[in-house]
Amino acid sequence: MPRRTMPRRTMPLGVQLLLLQVGIVLVVVVAAGAVAVQLQYQQIRDAYRQQVLTVASSTARLPSVVQAYGEPDPSATLQPLAELIREASGVTFVVVTDAEGVRYSHPDRTRIGQRVSTDPGPTLAGEVFVGTEQGTLGESLRAKVPVRDDSGRVIGAASVGILETELAAEFRRDAPALVAWLGGAALLGSLGAVLVVRLVRRRIFGLEPEEIARLLETREAMVHGIREGLVAVDDRGRVVLVNDEASRLLDLADDVVGRPAAEVLDAAMLPLVAGDRPVTDELVLSGERLLVANRTPAVVGGRRVAEVLTLRDRTELAGALRELDGQRNLTNTLRAQAHEFSNKLHVIQGLIELGRESDAVAFIDRAGGGQLLDGRSLAEVADPAVTALVLAKAAVAHERGIELSLVPGSSLGSGSGDDVVTVLGNLLDNAMDATGTGGTVTVFLGPDPDGGLVVRVDDDGPGVAEEDRARVFDVGVTTKRAAAADHGRGIGLALVARIAARRGGSATVSSAPLGGARVEVRLGAPAPAMAEVTTP
Repeated sequence: MPRRTMPRRTMPLGVQLLLLQVGIVLVVVVAAGAVAVQLQYQQIRDAYRQQVLTVASSTARLPSVVQAYGEPDPSATLQPLAELIREASGVTFVVVTDAEGVRYSHPDRTRIGQRVSTDPGPTLAGEVFVGTEQGTLGESLRAKVPVRDDSGRVIGAASVGILETELAAEFRRDAPALVAWLGGAALLGSLGAVLVVRLVRRRIFGLEPEEIARLLETREAMVHGIREGLVAVDDRGRVVLVNDEASRLLDLADDVVGRPAAEVLDAAMLPLVAGDRPVTDELVLSGERLLVANRTPAVVGGRRVAEVLTLRDRTELAGALRELDGQRNLTNTLRAQAHEFSNKLHVIQGLIELGRESDAVAFIDRAGGGQLLDGRSLAEVADPAVTALVLAKAAVAHERGIELSLVPGSSLGSGSGDDVVTVLGNLLDNAMDATGTGGTVTVFLGPDPDGGLVVRVDDDGPGVAEEDRARVFDVGVTTKRAAAADHGRGIGLALVARIAARRGGSATVSSAPLGGARVEVRLGAPAPAMAEVTTP
């Protein structure tokens, strides 16, 4: 039976952080303590070094000491004086010697008259010595200063010292206070580490690194995998999140995260991510895409930290809905005409049964409709997509009782592109909606003198008021009845204007010779190849 592998248990993040910080605190405190101990010991040693040197120099320069060298028994004067100086200064020994290194004073009287145990040569030669040497009393920090007479001649030496054991004892007396301070610093550092761990855990909601990693992976998969665009803007107005779909829909660069929203989003999107008004299923035209926007606040800990905008692409859906409206109108018209056609068939049947064939033929001639468009008028329109669009719109116009015609001289080369189909389709829909039954719509397609293309549609409807002609190209602006404003009305002309701007052209509204509105769109170069015609 295969051995089951148990999942490896990792140390909790809080414990890791606490141990890490406490370890850092202890290392720092120990290192600082070692440096402090060394400095403290060095300060004590420097202080005693200065003390023994000062006492030795003072002893060597005392007039009573110099005068004692001329007495028959110098030790009788120097021994009591040396002991008095030793007790007053707190040093271990004060030894005075002659020019041969023989002692005149010593804490141990039995050693008076004996030669010193250390080399007195450098001092008797006139040098000052300060250092540690091993003497009869033990290892000591001592200073040796030559004693000179009035003429400056070296007649002896004064040696003053303190045992190293006394220096160590002095340091040990100061050590507890130093250790207490270091221990207090370590305790405060450890308490600070505990507080930092609690703060970090609170900031990450008590999650472990593995849980954070899984959440991040899940978030990335969800954010970049969904079919809707996501844009998040924080309370400082900076973009903090953009998924792949939002980048595609809004044509954003890869480095927009962290930048101000006012720099990366267009004017149509900015009002949606700022302000207090609710945004629910709001239509917005971004570039040439029709989007449905919803905004939701992101709340963390009861505080509103960001605004999340979701975007759905409705460009194709809006076109399909417009086509559905056209097909619905055509179906209603055909349904009404079916009843009329049935009545005409009954009349023809009755005339034939009465033997009045000539009257039946005349009735058929009177009731017959002609072609929707004259074939010669489409001869110069070589683009099949545009031709199919014009024929389809002509069929709809015929059923709605609208006269649709091409202006003589219209011409269009092949491969004109989808822009012409989009522009012409929107203009024809608007014109037929405006003119109504019994109206007239004319279309001109031709080259622009600047090398581009002109698409012009006239109607005999009510026209557009002069004060509204500039704003009809804004998103959401429509002059149609409210009932007709469903399925994204107020978008068509805005889309036409943006296509014209992208092509380096323009879109304008003016009065038509027919009495209604004339919408003229100029699409800039590069223009498709077109036959040379004269613009009427």
